[in-house]
Amino acid sequence: MSDNYNTFAEKYDELFDQTLYKQWADYVSQNTQIGSTLDLGGGSGRLAIELAKLGYKMDVLDLSPEMLMLAQKNSAQANQSIQLLQADMREWSDWKTQYELIISSVDALNYLPTRDDMVKTLQQVFEHLVVGGTFMFDVITPYQVNVLYDNYFYNNDDDPENIFMWTSYPGEIANSVDHDLKFFVYNEKIDGFKLLREVHHEQTYELDTYMQLLTTVGFKDIEVTSAFGQQPIDLETDRWFFKMKK
Repeated sequence: MSDNYNTFAEKYDELFDQTLYKQWADYVSQNTQIGSTLDLGGGSGRLAIELAKLGYKMDVLDLSPEMLMLAQKNSAQANQSIQLLQADMREWSDWKTQYELIISSVDALNYLPTRDDMVKTLQQVFEHLVVGGTFMFDVITPYQVNVLYDNYFYNNDDDPENIFMWTSYPGEIANSVDHDLKFFVYNEKIDGFKLLREVHHEQTYELDTYMQLLTTVGFKDIEVTSAFGQQPIDLETDRWFFKMKK
């Protein structure tokens, strides 16, 4: 394993707004019954841990071994049992388990680079749900990408342990954005800071496109809201929350 990627995963996890996971857990618990659940693109396991505390039987699927190692560490510290699965969300048909609930939160689906990748992922979700099962996810909207992320930047140098720079640029494809993330990590050997950098690409689509893809795959009773299901959507909604049935 690369120490750089491991460190980056830890820093990314530390700086992420942890309140979002609690809000997502509330959103799930208010709209579903406790049962077998898969967190798709579940990363460091933070949301799975919150739901496990509520009684949900949690599995986490993620492509990154570094993130899954963090999930293992985080769940052990929280004294919660979650099962971890390393796989690509576009193809995990060899995993035969079906779930009563599948969730995907905080932009996980926006990291799929193409529309075809989105279709493949939605088909996998559909196949891994029991009949009558629920799928819930969120995505950033074109308004978020094209307006709120336009020339966006954020610098954090208040904490010498977590010096962080985030700059966003319009992507080459419509309704996409590239995030340039830089962490400066102190290295005792050189008595200086080492730069860790990643560029994250996010892609979203118009609402009609999401509805068409979901309907074509076979989902029904599709609901779209904002603010974790608490408000209706409008032209300035920055994040759509989807809930539907198989």
